[in-house]
Amino acid sequence: MSIFQIVLVAAGIMGLLIIGSIAFTGKSPAKEAQRRLQSVRYRHSESTNAKVESQLKKAIAARKPKMHRVAGSGSRSEALAMRLERTGRGWTLTHYMYASAGLAVVVTLVLFFKTGAPLLALGVGILAGAGLPHMVVNSMIKRRLNAFNTKFPDGIELLVRGLRSGLPVTETLNVVAQEIPGPVGQEFKGVVERIKIGRTMEESLQETADRLGTPEFQFFVITLAIQRETGGNLAETLSNLADVLRKRAQMKLKIRAMSSESKASAYIVGALPFIVFTLIYWINPSYIGGFFTEDRLIVAGLGGLVWMSIGGFIMAKMVSFEI
Repeated sequence: MSIFQIVLVAAGIMGLLIIGSIAFTGKSPAKEAQRRLQSVRYRHSESTNAKVESQLKKAIAARKPKMHRVAGSGSRSEALAMRLERTGRGWTLTHYMYASAGLAVVVTLVLFFKTGAPLLALGVGILAGAGLPHMVVNSMIKRRLNAFNTKFPDGIELLVRGLRSGLPVTETLNVVAQEIPGPVGQEFKGVVERIKIGRTMEESLQETADRLGTPEFQFFVITLAIQRETGGNLAETLSNLADVLRKRAQMKLKIRAMSSESKASAYIVGALPFIVFTLIYWINPSYIGGFFTEDRLIVAGLGGLVWMSIGGFIMAKMVSFEI
């Protein structure tokens, strides 16, 4: 089997995986029909609770950003710039591109001098250059959002105390920006600065919510907007929101503890073949070197990687819960 045939087989396998992913992750017709029936029930129901819930859903839908810069909407450069901004590190697209290209070149050269297989070295180098920076950025975003969600209820409690003492909302936002360390203080400081240059409080908060992309801060923005439209005790409403966010965080920790054993098993099972392959190749390269030169072994290795990827995807979905 020639190298061209190997590439065709790998491309066919990847195409089947992409088609299967699109088929299984698309919108379910049953769920769409249920959603439409529920909206009709809300619209024509005589129940007060149903009408209030319908109005809340409409308010949430109306507050969604018109051009939310995520992967798939707008240009890819804007989506990547948004992701880099969420890390809080001050990285730019130029830094990201240089890091990806440098990593790809280094991995390609090291594998080429080690194995002598140019196509394999180039393929692994491209995957490393495209995948590792993406994983690092995802890890940075996740770590920052976790730190934000941990301190965010404390910021809301401080906001509640300021409101109960008689301070206006803008002054309490400034207090939160100065007193709460970490990402919470940084984001509220950005909100205060935008308010000082003439932006409305609602627009400033919504811009921060769009950049963070977390349900917790979106709840906070929606709560302030509804309270400004309907009136009521804002301090009591925010106090209840802080309590809900704390319970939400506790539920997440319980789910993480319950699924930790399954995740550890998945990590061990997924990493064991690569560890064994690396150790054997390090001890006796000639014993397993055929995976880099012989066509049939290359195809077998690619097939094994594909099936391991499918298994890892399934295990990740089994231990992933939305709250």
